[in-house]
Amino acid sequence: MQTSIFRSPWFSGVTIVAFFAFVILILIPVYVPRPAFIPGFAPPPDMWPRTISIIGIGLGVLLFILALTGRMPASELIESDGSSIPTQIIRFIGAMVAFVAFILLMPYVGFLLASMALTGAMILLTGERDYRYWIAGLSLIGPVLLQLIFHSALGTQFPVGILTKPFGF
Repeated sequence: MQTSIFRSPWFSGVTIVAFFAFVILILIPVYVPRPAFIPGFAPPPDMWPRTISIIGIGLGVLLFILALTGRMPASELIESDGSSIPTQIIRFIGAMVAFVAFILLMPYVGFLLASMALTGAMILLTGERDYRYWIAGLSLIGPVLLQLIFHSALGTQFPVGILTKPFGF
């Protein structure tokens, strides 16, 4: 069975590399000034976005290499969950809507609640419906743990929303 270029694993690898290269080269500024309240030994503000982008580029290159060497057949990458191309396009649009909603909700409900909503939406957009308790647990506990780690261990403050400020989160 002949697959189109858009459904081949090597094209997916190239697309992933292009996306993360766009993020690291265009979206993340070349120089991000270090605020005065961050101590000199702490990592700069652009460290994590750059780290994630470099990891994404590496995974895209790995997928590309595995596809070229024949170790990643198209059947393992494309439609592994049985979804069609229109379903995948709808899920992509849903993911973009979820990210826009996250950005719009953050000033009002803060990082914690907006992250819970985003995490739940992203898990549901994968098509998973069987593990409802796991989905709820990851959506609720994951962002709380993330905020606790960054707040306690790294001293990073996340945005507090206008509506949730009286409640302390």
